[in-house]
Amino acid sequence: MAHSMGGSAWSTTHAGVHRLLKRRPLLPRGATVLVAVSGGQDSVCLLKLLVDLRPKWGWRLRVLHCDHRWRGDSAANAAFVQQLCNQWEIACRIVTAEADYATEAAARHWRYRVFEEWAMQENCTHVATGHTASDRAETLLYNLLRGSGLDGLQALAWQRPLSVGSAVSLVRPLLELTRQQTSDFCRQFDLPIWADATNQDMAYARNRIRLELLPYVRDHFNPGADATLAHTAELLVAEVALLETMAAELYEQVVVPPTESGPWQIARSPLAAAPLALQRRVLRRVLHRAIAAQVSFDHIEKLVALLPAPNGSQSDPFPGGAIALVTGDWLLLVGQEQ
Repeated sequence: MAHSMGGSAWSTTHAGVHRLLKRRPLLPRGATVLVAVSGGQDSVCLLKLLVDLRPKWGWRLRVLHCDHRWRGDSAANAAFVQQLCNQWEIACRIVTAEADYATEAAARHWRYRVFEEWAMQENCTHVATGHTASDRAETLLYNLLRGSGLDGLQALAWQRPLSVGSAVSLVRPLLELTRQQTSDFCRQFDLPIWADATNQDMAYARNRIRLELLPYVRDHFNPGADATLAHTAELLVAEVALLETMAAELYEQVVVPPTESGPWQIARSPLAAAPLALQRRVLRRVLHRAIAAQVSFDHIEKLVALLPAPNGSQSDPFPGGAIALVTGDWLLLVGQEQ
């Protein structure tokens, strides 16, 4: 499976990722890359691949490890990552959380802020994370079961700006590998791995999907479920991009944003003439900007129902007190918190 090449072993996984990076310009030649390394199998696999491929691509690599202080062994975990980087002669930065982040979402938000900060400081053009096809499959199921639209189902794209308007790209070079494959790779090269006990904690919905739901699906429905679901997410990325482009054009044509004296205004006839999928996307954009709350399917449907409604019709209040009102060919959102 592996044979030696230029002082480091070369495997089918190395070849696959090398080919992928030629096909998808995720990490251009000579890029300065900040690699997010937790110490688990996926991020260690990613780091080893990038170190071994570096002579072919001329990347400059830096490692960042975020210590959330969630577990008693988190300092030892950080020391493990530092030791691995010393061994592989890569600059490593450990950042420790100053606050306690109660939820996974809050911790992730902090982590991405840290990525941005250090990428800027180290002049990195890219931040690479070890997300796999299995993560993509889990995210699709997690969002599907929470009631997400297409946008949630296509989460974990190959690449995106690290934050809105950021010049730094977040890239995920391992999205074609399953977690089983990163595990096999680490075994094949006898790589040290830090086992994170929180990954076994069934209090987290994602862990229950990973440890209970996906294995059940693999055993009873489709042994290749991780890859199949990841491919579904990949198809949805392109479809969502198309719908978003069309919705943005339609939004510009039919929506008049509020002024100091006037409310949001939506032209009913041209919007009603558009396909329902685009109506919903345009109205969701308006609601995202107009109400200070999570926008639900029901909120959007309330506005859809008013597109053909008679003059004077109105909705019941949205969160924050706004109501939608039909005035001639206009749908107005009035009384919202600006």
